[in-house]
Amino acid sequence: MSLYPLFLKLAGRQVLVVGGGPIALGKVRALLEAGAVITVVAPEIEPELEALGKKGNISIVRRSFERSDVGGSWLVVAAAPSAVNRSVAAAAESLRLFVLAVDDTSAASAYGAGTLRRGGVTVAVSTDGRAPALAGLLREGLEAVLPDDLEGWSAEAERQRADWRASGVPMAERRPLLLEALNRLYDERRAGAKVRP
Repeated sequence: MSLYPLFLKLAGRQVLVVGGGPIALGKVRALLEAGAVITVVAPEIEPELEALGKKGNISIVRRSFERSDVGGSWLVVAAAPSAVNRSVAAAAESLRLFVLAVDDTSAASAYGAGTLRRGGVTVAVSTDGRAPALAGLLREGLEAVLPDDLEGWSAEAERQRADWRASGVPMAERRPLLLEALNRLYDERRAGAKVRP
């Protein structure tokens, strides 16, 4: 079965994280970058996660997971032992909420990705939850080959898009035009780099 790739706007939206260990900490950091309002539920909390809870959009609840914890969430992250993750998944499923169950595919209805963010571009790689380490390696490979000036590419693509929309350029013609524009940008920057002493 194929997955449907999707990027979520979580800024200002409630996300539940069940688990208080190092894996939960990593997910909380990424969710904070996305602007989520986070509730962490776990009987034990890593000190670093506890410290994050004192700084930002995080509420920490020191107890075991209860089914009612999923209410009001836009997304649920299960980063606890498998038995707890299964309980989280069942509670979330009853409310039609997606669950990112870390390294527990049987409890997951969504998978995280190896994610690269640079210059306004986000690239995510998934292995359908089967091999997260491979997704991470692929992300690192992409990071090595993407240009450092991806911000410039994004700005040019945005400018081109506005021009095409104003001019009524058909969708089928846009990618070749963008490739030409980016090649020009690349050539200009490469020529400029050669001129510098």
